[in-house]
Amino acid sequence: MRIIGLAGWSGSGKTTLLAKVIPRLTARGLTVSTLKHAHHAFDIDQPGKDSHTHRMAGATEVLIGSANRWALMHELRGAAEPKLDELLARLTPVDLVIVEGYKWEWHPKLEVHRIANGKPLLQPDDPLIVAIASDQPVTATVPVIALDDVEAVIDIILAHAGPLTR
Repeated sequence: MRIIGLAGWSGSGKTTLLAKVIPRLTARGLTVSTLKHAHHAFDIDQPGKDSHTHRMAGATEVLIGSANRWALMHELRGAAEPKLDELLARLTPVDLVIVEGYKWEWHPKLEVHRIANGKPLLQPDDPLIVAIASDQPVTATVPVIALDDVEAVIDIILAHAGPLTR
């Protein structure tokens, strides 16, 4: 599996960009998975559903399966947050994994930057940022492409995706 990240501050447009990139990559015949980091407690389960009841009762893992999809929820119950490479190892092999978030982990990344956020670039402090997709011109030591140039974003992703190195 080849891996690349989209890194940037909250509100920079990472998810919006991924929603445009993924269909174009799959149209090229690539299998694509994503791994998203959440900074806050999140819940994909709904109170009142059996799976939620199982989890709240103390189950470490609850697997839900149907004819259309399956999902595995794993409660950490105080254990340390898993590292990116541990989570990647749980994925079914695909051609490309795009990691959203995990901006401080050790993998190649395309920085997504939006001037209106008022946040600094990550790039000067992260040698693994291979390019920046921005809504305005910025000065950087890596290539800068327009945030709305989806084909250029795809070119960067395909040119720089690689194995997890650490």
